[in-house]
Amino acid sequence: MKRQIKTLLTLLLLAMVALTLVACNSKDNKGTSTTSSTTKVNEIEDSKIAEQEYNRLMARENEILSSDLEVWEKVFLNANKEMAESNMSNNYGEFLLATIESAKARFSDKEYETAKKGATEIRDIENKIAELEKKFPSLNMVMEPNDDSMSIPAEDAGMKSNSKMQKFPSFVGKDLDGNDIKIDELFKKNAVTVVNFWFTSCKPCVGELGELEELSKKLQEKGGDLIGINTFTLDGNKAEIADAKELLAKKGVTYKNVYFDSNSEAGTFTSGIFAYPTTFVVDRNGNIVGDPIVGAITGKNQAETLNNYINQALTSDKM
Repeated sequence: MKRQIKTLLTLLLLAMVALTLVACNSKDNKGTSTTSSTTKVNEIEDSKIAEQEYNRLMARENEILSSDLEVWEKVFLNANKEMAESNMSNNYGEFLLATIESAKARFSDKEYETAKKGATEIRDIENKIAELEKKFPSLNMVMEPNDDSMSIPAEDAGMKSNSKMQKFPSFVGKDLDGNDIKIDELFKKNAVTVVNFWFTSCKPCVGELGELEELSKKLQEKGGDLIGINTFTLDGNKAEIADAKELLAKKGVTYKNVYFDSNSEAGTFTSGIFAYPTTFVVDRNGNIVGDPIVGAITGKNQAETLNNYINQALTSDKM
């Protein structure tokens, strides 16, 4: 679990980079400060002003999380299981406040006050953002990962480029129902296999499950397959498996999700993934096709790249 929490902290830092890009590109002509605003959501009627306020709020949230990094690192390192459950809530500030209160004894008085003040402001920001999104539905598109600035290069996510053919690590594991899985045999059965790494409390991961389910059906028609690897379920963690199965059932997901020993070769490979979701395309021989696809496949760039790799594997399989 400690490895997973470190991964989540890395994701926070990547998210702050993305938010910073938005803040830099969305300053209004008056150079409005990100630290102060008296704008009331119910008084906003113009969509452009709404978008400016939306981006300002996101930038302010980023500014809070960017300051006092040692305090926020301490918050996230104390989140563990509660994080997996609470991070699915609509208000991120509420999750932060709950985490801070549950670990209050581990903070100094100054750290506690700093974290609580920041989380309280984030909660208020999230409430305002929710109001804006309700009043201006188009704002939901502002931070969706289909803009070029939201895509993260594999190298920036801590992953090496696949300029040379690389084998997907072999493993013997199980699916979430306890059935044995030999990944090499699964690859050999299919012209192409898409492997999606995710975890239960990752909102972008959960957000793409529907698209992945549709993709799995299309792949099966072409002699391919798709599997998911929820990193919380590694080593057969029963509680995490139950949570993952419940979520997958709610989302109508039918493709296999598998797990393996975190101390295996595949476990070591997984520990090198620092951004989620991350998706790989693997050919019949177990070779990884192209580079890892970092970010949800709901993003335009990610979707195009994924389709190109799938077609490349399918074409090669016919030769």
